[in-house]
Amino acid sequence: MNNILRMSVVAILVLACTETALADAAAGKAKSAICMACHGMNGVSNNDIWPNLAGQKKGYLVNQIKAFRDGGRVDLMMAPMVKSLSDQDIDDLAEYYSKL
Repeated sequence: MNNILRMSVVAILVLACTETALADAAAGKAKSAICMACHGMNGVSNNDIWPNLAGQKKGYLVNQIKAFRDGGRVDLMMAPMVKSLSDQDIDDLAEYYSKL
């Protein structure tokens, strides 16, 4: 029983550290320059047709950006913006915007 508890604690710590290591908000901020044209300098859009990104949940942002990139969601303006983003780029951007 003691070994199971110890292994569970180690697994939780590894997952927590992995999440932090995988997404980098500073890198996301650097990658966000192209997003600012529509979604605003701090992730708050000045136009009603473009959503605010600041404060959105990270998982939601990841899912939506990947859907645009992979064709699950179709938008003529978003498609060229996200087509070259790697999974790491998307994780970093989502981390950045979720922290605003």
